[in-house]
Amino acid sequence: MAVSFVHLAMLLSLIPATVASPRKLRVSPADTAELDAGTPSSPADASRPTTFFEVDRPLRPPPGSSGPCSTLLLSSSFGFTFTKPPATAAYSPPPCLVAEGSSASAISLAVLEWRATCQGVQFDRIFGVWLGGAELLRSCTAEPRPNGIVWSVSKDITKYASLLAAGNSTLAVYLGNLVNSQYTGVYYANVTLHLYFRRAPTRTPPPPATAPADVIVPMSRGLPLNDGLWYQVQNATDVQSTSVTLPPNAYRAVLEVYASSHGDDEFWYTNTPGAANGPFREVTVRVDGVLAGAAWPFPVIYTGGIYPLLWRPITAIGSFNLPTYDIELTPLLGKLLDGKAHEFGFAVTNALDMWYVDANLHLWLDPGSAATTAGLIAYVAPELVVNTTTSVQSGGDTTYHTTASRQISATGWVRSSHGNLTTNATRTFTFDNTNAISDGTAETVNQTTVTHDGIFATDRRTGVVYYAVWARQDFPLYLDSETDRVTVTHGLDVTTVSAGRWSSGPRYRSLRTTQSSVVEEVERRRGNGVSWGTRQTYRYEAADGCYFRNVTSSGYSIASDQSNEVCAKGGAPAGVGGVTAALRAASAADEAGLVRN
Repeated sequence: MAVSFVHLAMLLSLIPATVASPRKLRVSPADTAELDAGTPSSPADASRPTTFFEVDRPLRPPPGSSGPCSTLLLSSSFGFTFTKPPATAAYSPPPCLVAEGSSASAISLAVLEWRATCQGVQFDRIFGVWLGGAELLRSCTAEPRPNGIVWSVSKDITKYASLLAAGNSTLAVYLGNLVNSQYTGVYYANVTLHLYFRRAPTRTPPPPATAPADVIVPMSRGLPLNDGLWYQVQNATDVQSTSVTLPPNAYRAVLEVYASSHGDDEFWYTNTPGAANGPFREVTVRVDGVLAGAAWPFPVIYTGGIYPLLWRPITAIGSFNLPTYDIELTPLLGKLLDGKAHEFGFAVTNALDMWYVDANLHLWLDPGSAATTAGLIAYVAPELVVNTTTSVQSGGDTTYHTTASRQISATGWVRSSHGNLTTNATRTFTFDNTNAISDGTAETVNQTTVTHDGIFATDRRTGVVYYAVWARQDFPLYLDSETDRVTVTHGLDVTTVSAGRWSSGPRYRSLRTTQSSVVEEVERRRGNGVSWGTRQTYRYEAADGCYFRNVTSSGYSIASDQSNEVCAKGGAPAGVGGVTAALRAASAADEAGLVRN
């Protein structure tokens, strides 16, 4: 069935331009299925499932590793699972890990693989995977087609090695799905663990503080329950909290935060002032009521978001493997290592209903002492600065411009068998969002979020740097929606430089990926129709390997696909100038006061 221009315009009109409420950038799966039915496809395509994928680098174990050792952790179907208990399975370390002495340090790479199929009509659904209450993966399902779809997600979970090697626990998966006469898709999924091991003759202990944590404390809701294990933050004043007592011999602490936006805040970056609370959001973490850190979220677009055809078959950045956000809490150990329970509170600035938030507290323990001592030296956290201006033209066209900035810095010392280390952690944020609404239906959003992180751990007596990390994250987003055309361009740019006695020399890691997607009404010889396509470039460069991919889709077909794992000559990152230039950037940031008091 051909899809008329009028019908497409009607569907795109579901993106309202009202400024009094949150954006509803959604086309229902039923309407999408109708559009899908009108797209031409070859007989072979019509008879076999479509493979959806998020562009990502292949996960390679370090040289000399053995494996993989693969274990199916859970196999389940998710039909009418909304408000039902998560699917669970008993977990114990796989026999191959037991053969390694159940040693977390023996693991060189751990990969969690989610592989699923679905057929029919269905919304995209958020889901999570937890082990012993610690979240390992948050993801979004693909929206199915009548002929069926398949997709998989592979995530590096090596940093959870202590959980994988611990005793018996429970694996839980929550995917709240709804099946009825209209929405028929049932998700069938397998969750598999792939382990690789360091070869025994060359095995050396991982360096302190920079290896996977010795203990991971989950901060989530506990089983049993009829929902996901995440906390639900329902508005701007809602604070979800939990109490935790730290082991007395901790010498480093990092809080890993999972956060995703849903409901009225799914498209928070399009929200306007007033009832929609504007476009700025941040996830805050408070310890005993005092701000300890913040994360400014990446604008994840789910597979049914804005316009579902945009994400078929190449899904949006982060949609299958939602990012997490690390907050360095080591400088605050002087407040936390008192043997008492401390309250960790999670909130979302300007939130509408709702956000799913939980966290994992990664702790490194001193094997040489029963207790460490620590103290806070300095803490600086000026108030958040947010400014919004509104410009209204004579014809009623309106432009909103919102900026925000924040800096959080803390310095503290910890005395352990490793020495007396002073750690400074500084994070600065900037945010810029312009939203132009015209003709009552057209909307253009241009947004950038930039975060700088600096962590320096030095010996108080000698000044030796034990570990230092400088990182920059850039989240650009451009959205242009018109009557007969929707364009989305977004990207992820992350650069990390690490060095110090506990690092094997200066290490550089860079990921730059940009995705441009468009859907529009086009004229065809036999009537009107819908055309869409995506182009994505992905470049990962690091001292231990590189990966490049340039892929383009047209409709459901892959028009071109080029990839390689070739690094620039000498291992220096191409186009960046190598590790030296990155360290100079870190030094410049340091001198500017971005990473050290």
